Amino acid sequence: MNHHTVGLRDEKLSAYRAYTRSAIILHWLVALGMMATFAVGFYMAGLPLSPNKLQVYSWHKWAGMSLLALVMVRLAWRISHPVPEFPTSMDAMAQRAAHAGHWLLYFLMLAIPMSGWLMSSAQGFSVVWFGVLPLPDLVSKDAELGAALKQAHVILNYTLAGTVVGHVGAALYHHFVKKDSIMSRMLPLARRT
Repeated sequence: MNHHTVGLRDEKLSAYRAYTRSAIILHWLVALGMMATFAVGFYMAGLPLSPNKLQVYSWHKWAGMSLLALVMVRLAWRISHPVPEFPTSMDAMAQRAAHAGHWLLYFLMLAIPMSGWLMSSAQGFSVVWFGVLPLPDLVSKDAELGAALKQAHVILNYTLAGTVVGHVGAALYHHFVKKDSIMSRMLPLARRT
């Protein structure tokens, strides 16, 4: 076995060892939850005012607060576990870009539900998680602040959508063009060694 073959084998092995099953589960739960919540938010914005719209808004808030809790668990996991090493084929600039992209995603995953909670408080609508647990209002009722927070919530969501497109595009580029293990190590059904 030559040096190049050993290097490729070691790179593949370290990549597959990089993420635990719990990390993969958290990644995909958050990803699917964010996509679903974004879709519901987009859908409900066009609904006429009705009891149905208010119910959909409640579901959207419940999902947002659940995602906030899940993202905090994921962030705690991320902080308490070492970051997997990138393949040696990635140059320093690409690695910095990947780190920046991941931290932007974490920021947005926290900022979006927080902005929604703040917006709801400013608009005078308390968040009652699953219709059972009333969450505290984070700010006093203020129509002007509520409008500004609504705009921020929308901008943050579209920023997340763009960032996710970049994230997925980078993963696909690594998988199909670079042919390294970046994407494989986060797939739920990837074979572990």
